[in-house]
Amino acid sequence: MRMIRDVLRLRFEAGLSERHAARSLGVPRTTVQDYCARFGASGLTWPLAAALTDGALEQALFTRAIVPAPAGRPLPDWAQIAQEKKRKGVTLLLLWQEYRQREPTGYSYSQFAERYRQWRDTIDPVMRQEYVAGERLFVDYAGLTVDLVDAATGEIREAQIFVAALGASNYTFAEATWTQSLPDWIASHVRMLEFFGGVPALLIPDNLKAAVTYASYYAPEINATYAEFATHYGTAVLPTRVAAPRDKAKVETAVQIVERELLAPLRHHRFTSLAELNAALRERLERLNDRPFQKLPGTRRSLFEATDRPALRPLPATRYEYAEWRTAKVNIDYHIAVEKHCYSVPYSLVRATVDVRLTGTMCEILHQGQRVAAHVRRASAGGYSTDPAHRPKSHTRHLEWTPSRLVHWGESIGVATGAVVAHLLEHKPHPEQGYRACLGLLSLGKRFGDARLEAAAQRAQATGAMTYRSLHSILKLGLDHTPPDAIEPTTHLPATHDNVRGAGYYAESAAPADTTSLSLFVGVD
Repeated sequence: MRMIRDVLRLRFEAGLSERHAARSLGVPRTTVQDYCARFGASGLTWPLAAALTDGALEQALFTRAIVPAPAGRPLPDWAQIAQEKKRKGVTLLLLWQEYRQREPTGYSYSQFAERYRQWRDTIDPVMRQEYVAGERLFVDYAGLTVDLVDAATGEIREAQIFVAALGASNYTFAEATWTQSLPDWIASHVRMLEFFGGVPALLIPDNLKAAVTYASYYAPEINATYAEFATHYGTAVLPTRVAAPRDKAKVETAVQIVERELLAPLRHHRFTSLAELNAALRERLERLNDRPFQKLPGTRRSLFEATDRPALRPLPATRYEYAEWRTAKVNIDYHIAVEKHCYSVPYSLVRATVDVRLTGTMCEILHQGQRVAAHVRRASAGGYSTDPAHRPKSHTRHLEWTPSRLVHWGESIGVATGAVVAHLLEHKPHPEQGYRACLGLLSLGKRFGDARLEAAAQRAQATGAMTYRSLHSILKLGLDHTPPDAIEPTTHLPATHDNVRGAGYYAESAAPADTTSLSLFVGVD
């Protein structure tokens, strides 16, 4: 590492303080302190030997030499110790006690622990975390994408690569999806847990929008759908810190391996569908999980079977059904608007804020965690889904709003406004469904003034367009300044005219044509 040599040069050759050296190199002061302390303990002197490379310098400062075991003191199998330590509840002290039972003349606990740390550092010099079996599952997307070609049109579309890795065994899962959006994110999680055959205690995602709606180390806000998914499977979501890749080092490594060993070898292949791409990925994924470790015995699969699989919680009896969550406020007509369609709730919840759960087929409405209504999900905009049980017992007593009160309010502005309000209430299957339009007229009166609203109502009466949208358009365009008498009457065309053929014309045309007429069209003499 060039940085180590620069730190040593500024400290021992330039004579800078730790603070100034750190500021000059743009690194924390603690880093300078650590490098200098390691340099002093290594036995090296400044200036460094010309033949000492950066790699050799790093190894001298960061790799501990393993002290050879004295004769007569057998060393334990450190790889087996490391594997056992991943099991829940197993500590290094317990493993040492079992070691001393087998080897009464073995090492003391302090020597046992020190030699284990020395061995561990030779496996991974920067290893800082040890993961309990079945506890943590890390998830992320790869940085690389794969091009898929539409066989019919030749259009190229990028597929995203979802990657997951278990903390204790490194057992890896990968698949391709079209997007990183919430539906694909949840669907990948469902297939991932079925691939592992169980559920971990914690899911560790990055702070992407599909997982976290508000990123915070102390109080992150998990996406409502993702949180419901976690509740369904009996697990919890623990996002990483923002811009802290070491919090998810397992999946970062897994992503790198997937990119190098799954995606890179497939770069020359031409895929035309997600299914085709996922089949190729699954084949290479099996090889990856069955490949022996370089420095440890076994494979990802064998380690998974021995450690993670027994510790995973069982899958629930049913798959999670994807659902989106919204919030809505109940209007005075005891309906909420969701995707431009209105769904009813019990009238006692007027003006309350409710949670809405949307699945592919249902719209569920919850208040304070309790389901208060359920409707078949409708795609039609502007329609109403009303449960008769949600209506008040009498339409004439609906809290403080009643049809008569609305009409009385309209008449207080003017006769024409009262007539429009009555028309809106009368031309709905239920009067409450006209409440929204009446409230719209109330807002127009506040915005444009009662005088203009009455003038617009008069014009709407004259034209026969007695709707909220019509009055809003009249006021917005200033047409209310034109008296109703000035409106030009609609001209109706006469029922009979030379250019109107009438039904008799078509009856004559339906008669069979003679051969002479046909010969003119086909060119026959």
